[in-house]
Amino acid sequence: MGGLPAGRVEATQHEYALWEKRGDALLVLLSAAGRMTVDELRKNIEVLGPDAYDRMSYYERWIHSISQTLIQRGVITMDELGRRMSAVEARHQDESR
Repeated sequence: MGGLPAGRVEATQHEYALWEKRGDALLVLLSAAGRMTVDELRKNIEVLGPDAYDRMSYYERWIHSISQTLIQRGVITMDELGRRMSAVEARHQDESR
């Protein structure tokens, strides 16, 4: 977590999952459209509690922060986000059958 001592960061190359690439693209597009700043991304990651921070991957933290920023700015509501997440989960379950 920000400001806490940590070990060495190992710079390794790896393939990114499609959802990680989409998360990155979403941040780029939102930033270019003036809908989000890097400061907002950082702020909404930094307010995660230690348990959530440690449990989430790098891009999961980004997605959380993007969602929170869009809610804070009034671009989406919690209800809209919840409905959309439910729809995606249902579609994923249907595809798994």
